[in-house]
Amino acid sequence: MHSKNRYAALIPLALTAVLGLASCTSASADLDSAPQSSSGDAGVQVNEEARALLPEDVRDKGVLVFASDPTYPPFEYMDTDNKTLIGFDIDLTDLLAVSLGLQAEHTAATFDTILPGLTSGKYDVGVSQFSITPERQKAVDFIPYLAGGTAIGVLTGNPQHLSLTDGSLCGQSIAAQKGSIQALTQGPELSKKCVDAGKKPIDIQTFPGQSDANLALISGRVQAILSDSVSLVFQGEESGGKFEVAGDADYQPTGVGLAVEKDSDLSPALSKAMEDLLDSEEYAQVYEDWKIPVRTKIDATDFEKYSK
Repeated sequence: MHSKNRYAALIPLALTAVLGLASCTSASADLDSAPQSSSGDAGVQVNEEARALLPEDVRDKGVLVFASDPTYPPFEYMDTDNKTLIGFDIDLTDLLAVSLGLQAEHTAATFDTILPGLTSGKYDVGVSQFSITPERQKAVDFIPYLAGGTAIGVLTGNPQHLSLTDGSLCGQSIAAQKGSIQALTQGPELSKKCVDAGKKPIDIQTFPGQSDANLALISGRVQAILSDSVSLVFQGEESGGKFEVAGDADYQPTGVGLAVEKDSDLSPALSKAMEDLLDSEEYAQVYEDWKIPVRTKIDATDFEKYSK
């Protein structure tokens, strides 16, 4: 498995990703260049029961096309060649494809274009740390693979003493990635609480990539970032001390899943393969290789809960 070699390259690259890789944050037309394929040559075995559930045309094609937003280390981002997608999600979906006897083809796209790309048939699967929400479930189906919550990123030392729970964000400018649960749901909910309490609303500013949101904080355009806690902790640590996560507990933790077209014929095969993969040594190894907190792991019970 090549994840450990990939992780070795992650440290010098991560700061670049945080401060803004132009090729990773441009319009989706620029991102959708030649897809990057991975052989997924890990030790996982083909799950024959799951493979039997695949649509015949997918088995014949032999490839699953995964779309990811490459501005979200350590889950998905560009390697040092600025062409190859790497990260936890990439390695995990390589394993998933191998367990189905398929090859994974990874394509870069801006976050807010991935789900529409599924419904139009442009991609087979979206893998970009999608929180599983009722609103999204109206448009797509999810195959859960971990759990996570939201945190706020602040300038190091948290000079304004900002928090997600005490109303201190009221009247502040907050960055979030366009199309994210933080931009669409949590930010507006927090702002409404401010207004209901007689305080100023939160100025929620959205950005096409996570690295753009991070740069907005570092440059002083906003006072905080709303984002996935695990990714934000990592990016803060790799920012050269420019920003950090305020607080310890995740805000509104929920399931995170692969997205597929609503009522997709792929769902049964992907669900069976992923549910079995959650108990595998290979799944545990990907966690270890990318240093993802154990608290985000889910088991069969969580899988069933988040699948509903």
